[in-house]
Amino acid sequence: MSVDPAWLGTQRLPEVTVHASGVLAQTVRAELRQIRRSRTDTEVALCLLNRVHETPLPAEVQAAVPSDVLGAEGFVVVRRGDQVVVAAEAGHGLLYGFFYLLRYFEWMAGDFTVVERPATAVRMLDHWDELSGSVTRGYSGGSIFFRAGRVVEDLTRVRSYARLLASVGINAVALTSGPLPDMARLAAVFREYGIAVSLAVEADDQAAEWWSAAIARMYDAIPDLGGLVVDGVSFEVANLVARLLAAYGGTLFYRCSGVSGLDWRDRRADRARAAYDRFVPLDGRFEKNVVLQVKHGPTDFQVREPVSPLLGELQETRAGLELQVTQEYSGQQRDLCYLAPWWREVLQTELAGQTVAQRIDVVVGVSNVGDDGNWTGHKLAQSNLYAFGRLAWDPAADAVSLLHEWAAATFGMDERTRAELVGIMAGSWRTYERYTAPLGVGFMVAPGTHYGPNVNGYEYSGLGVQHFADRHGVGVDRTVASGSGFTAQYPEPLASIYEDVRTCPDELLLFFHHVAYDHVLQSGVSVVQHIYDSRFQGYAEVEAMVAGWNTIADRFEPAVRENVTTRFEAQLANAREWRDQVNTFFYRLSGVADTHGRRVHR
Repeated sequence: MSVDPAWLGTQRLPEVTVHASGVLAQTVRAELRQIRRSRTDTEVALCLLNRVHETPLPAEVQAAVPSDVLGAEGFVVVRRGDQVVVAAEAGHGLLYGFFYLLRYFEWMAGDFTVVERPATAVRMLDHWDELSGSVTRGYSGGSIFFRAGRVVEDLTRVRSYARLLASVGINAVALTSGPLPDMARLAAVFREYGIAVSLAVEADDQAAEWWSAAIARMYDAIPDLGGLVVDGVSFEVANLVARLLAAYGGTLFYRCSGVSGLDWRDRRADRARAAYDRFVPLDGRFEKNVVLQVKHGPTDFQVREPVSPLLGELQETRAGLELQVTQEYSGQQRDLCYLAPWWREVLQTELAGQTVAQRIDVVVGVSNVGDDGNWTGHKLAQSNLYAFGRLAWDPAADAVSLLHEWAAATFGMDERTRAELVGIMAGSWRTYERYTAPLGVGFMVAPGTHYGPNVNGYEYSGLGVQHFADRHGVGVDRTVASGSGFTAQYPEPLASIYEDVRTCPDELLLFFHHVAYDHVLQSGVSVVQHIYDSRFQGYAEVEAMVAGWNTIADRFEPAVRENVTTRFEAQLANAREWRDQVNTFFYRLSGVADTHGRRVHR
């Protein structure tokens, strides 16, 4: 099976000279040999700054370099007339500058100067691939790395994946730890594209001597190992491992997971509080090379929840933001759900006078790739992988502009078709929210699979994620005044905004408050009427997405047409189930009819 080139299959470049040496310069030269050529009189050069004198624009490039330096990953692009120079201080910057050139060359016009540096130091994808070849929360087939307890023999597909990641600025991956000679083979492939490998390990209370020997073996096999990823370990073990890693320059990525075993009978037992309650008392006590990897929301990657308050409270411990590119709770790559607008909203949320993006130096995404022919199951879900990398590099990037970039690079289509495709995709996250989770309520999904509706599926679990719907109202009281007190974990002014039912944003009302069905939202409609309206609207929007796709489907190659059409058919059926089950549930509880007289099943 040929490997889907994704967004690296349509671009062209003219002849490019490379004035640099080193491993990543060799990667750039290898990339240039396989890029299709465009006919142009433009002279293009890529260089390290110490060889800028060999290019056509040495003075202009030197003038463009910022006084606070580019850093190892930054680069400048200078165009004057028919001459373009991309320059960097180091190999990583040269590689990213090359992919910038590849992305934008055909759109370049006029004289300009661009300076690019990543906003975050570590831009990593976590892979929940098992050594058996299965992928936990994977919706795109099996692992591209592992089969039957070993790394796959043919690493062609891994190399293609490394290209995709480097092209959008990803510089790290985390993989399940396997036999070290095998992991060294994987690390060598990623190294060619400037990507550091970290290993996810089961950390326990082994003695320091055991850990010291284990970590030494890891670095013998992979000298540039980024570090280790752990989950659920004690503070003491985390610091022990971190101290041992520090001797090699490694980082301990500590995933701040949720809790279980909460009593559903206790309305103050609140999963949302868990990460803050556990880790804030430890702030300042971790080793300096520990990164607390915090899920973007306080529960578990729901389609709508507030930003985790832990991200605003940590003062002396490095914090990393964890996003979920794989669509566990957002359609599992069966339903179209372009997540970049949601991620950008998270990154730009202000906590204690700074945005989340300003408070972190690590962004981690749970990868959505597998061995399906198109990487992501749903061809259009490639857009989430693309956008994750681009937002990790620039958290202020416009989500719709990124979608245009991805579509243009992936399909090489005419502008009219691209605009129509972007129009179908751009609002798909809010569409998904409308037919699934009302007003910040989450976990109305089928337990285990997490796909499709099951309104009471987690209501009596030990996860502390109830919606508490009854004949009087719905929502979780997380206020200080009468609930779990979760609102107090936020800095002002958010704490007061969320605490007051009159100022809490509509889209989060039921996350923070239990209210009557006739409570009037800021939008002017009652809670139960909003539930009905948004379910019907979400389903209608999916119908419109399907209709829009059908008008342009013939302009795509058959494999893409069949893949997307089939997924849209499944999404329409899923949206119908969500609409009918959620509306029926709340009608039966409230006894309130839809004011518009639409059919709600009884």
